[in-house]
Amino acid sequence: MKSIFLSLLLSFTIFNGFSQDFSKYFINPPQEITVLDSCVSLTSTNASQLEKLLTITTNMDFIGSMDIAEKIGFSKLHLNFSIDSLQLKPQGYRLKITTDTLQVTGQNLAGLFYAKQTLSQLLSYAISEGKSLPCVEITDWPNFERRGVMLDVSRDKVPTMETLYQLIDKLAEWKQNELQLYIEHTFAYKNHEEVWKNASPFTAEEIKLLDAYCRERHIDLVPNQNSFGHMENWLKHDEYLDLAECPEDCETVWGKRKRTSLNPTDPASFELMKSLYEELLPNFSSKYFNIGGDETVELCLGKSKEECEKLGKGHVYLNYLTKLNEEVNKQGKLAQFWGDIILNHPELISEIPKNMTAVVWGYDATYPFDENLPKFKNAGLEFYVCPGTSTWRSEIGRNTNAFENLKNAAIEGQKNNAKGFLNTNWGDFGHFQPLSVTYAPLLLGASYSWNYSEKSVDNLAFHLNHYVFKDETANTGKAILMLGDAYLKADIPAGNANAFHLMLRRFKWTMKGHYQTKHLTIKGLEAAEKEINNALAILDKGKPTSEDAAIVIAETKQAAKLALHGAHLGEARLKAKGYATENIPEVEKEKLAEELAPIIENQKKTWLLRNREGGLEDSTDKLKELLEYYKN
Repeated sequence: MKSIFLSLLLSFTIFNGFSQDFSKYFINPPQEITVLDSCVSLTSTNASQLEKLLTITTNMDFIGSMDIAEKIGFSKLHLNFSIDSLQLKPQGYRLKITTDTLQVTGQNLAGLFYAKQTLSQLLSYAISEGKSLPCVEITDWPNFERRGVMLDVSRDKVPTMETLYQLIDKLAEWKQNELQLYIEHTFAYKNHEEVWKNASPFTAEEIKLLDAYCRERHIDLVPNQNSFGHMENWLKHDEYLDLAECPEDCETVWGKRKRTSLNPTDPASFELMKSLYEELLPNFSSKYFNIGGDETVELCLGKSKEECEKLGKGHVYLNYLTKLNEEVNKQGKLAQFWGDIILNHPELISEIPKNMTAVVWGYDATYPFDENLPKFKNAGLEFYVCPGTSTWRSEIGRNTNAFENLKNAAIEGQKNNAKGFLNTNWGDFGHFQPLSVTYAPLLLGASYSWNYSEKSVDNLAFHLNHYVFKDETANTGKAILMLGDAYLKADIPAGNANAFHLMLRRFKWTMKGHYQTKHLTIKGLEAAEKEINNALAILDKGKPTSEDAAIVIAETKQAAKLALHGAHLGEARLKAKGYATENIPEVEKEKLAEELAPIIENQKKTWLLRNREGGLEDSTDKLKELLEYYKN
């Protein structure tokens, strides 16, 4: 018997010199694995039949034994599913494959489900490589109790139900067990049609369907409704203006802002949220609820100023948060909240109700999870690490930043005993990035949240091609990863946007007054443009066969066109007087306009491949504004 054990690195159990050729097929590296001498000599046909049988049992919580030899056309093979709640770690499993037996044991039904995913990946190895199913004994468990994804469905893009069903299936295969849909105004609250009428919101019935679909796959659909800041889609309507902290411009850390945050000292603000909770929460089976509370930049600058001067800004914030928490508890849920604001008042963290869970977000590669997580840990609070995909404000991604951010969150999260790992995908300024470019950081985050391993990023291209795009040429994954790092070629300082998006977003503003754009050069933009075009050439050689293959190609090419246009605009500005868009020669502006117009029209088409119509106009208006600027 040859045994291969996993060594410790940075206090994590990971693969160490694991040389077996099937190891790269594991999406979530197992914690412990022993390879046995003998093997189940299944042919590819036998393995394919077993994979089909496994799919059936994966979609139901089957416990028991069956002789499957006849079912898969094999001489002798016994399949056994069982539960062992005492010896296995939470959500853990044991998978043992011998010459004539497949023994699958889960700590609970979820653990059994995860074991089946691992067995499916081993079968995929046997089928793809034309080799025997390896005889192994795997004992495995997740590093984080809660492993999930949060999708921004309020910054314009509201996915279709089919899009969500397909994504949920992927998340289940990647052993994720939590999904949040970030809502500001995209739920069809019965008394607030003015707020959501143009947003194609989710209905109560749709949420119930999604909730049931998630439950069948051991995913907890956690309700999410921002309740303090980021309320601009409510407060922009005069009917709700009285609730605004700043009905008129306030000078905030983000510059002049108004109508983005609720006034926490107005009882009517709480009454609004209470009524929303009463309508939203019964549609979810989860015991958790994310009440938001991030980026309250107007707090204490308007109507609550007097109360803030009396109690202090931190106490005013915490008092409102606590009141929301009490209401959440009355409705049978436990509150999650974003951890950014209370970190400005660390002395108050110990006063947060102990039944609340802090979601500690930071999206830069250098975000100090190591400094901030202990502040919640030492206060006796449960908390999540919350990194992100870094795809927003990018069109085609910022992978290097995302991958480092995900890595740091996983390492520091486990070191500090974080309850969860929540990977976020935001949609700032038009939500231009398509789902296809988010698959890479979502998949890597899923791998890291189960068991961090340096091998995961090395295997990412293979996992994307094999499991996500189903491209035997390996070109689709290669191209998308290449696009996601094209931003590095522009060689500007790191920030919450890449060069392409900065040009599309800041076309009216000075280039020399911004910490990133002032470093732009023609050489850098041309290098980035070349990288994008090279990636597109590789994409053209790809042959994805996934159910969304046609969409993947269409939306990725569209995103690349947007990025290229940003590069072209940047190059033109760098040649113009004062680097100003308005000073680009008319003939060049005409060329830019001719390039952008069809991009806008195609953006409308590709948007509707995965998303509802609501928000489309708001998103494309941002591009139309640039187009009109060229023409005037």
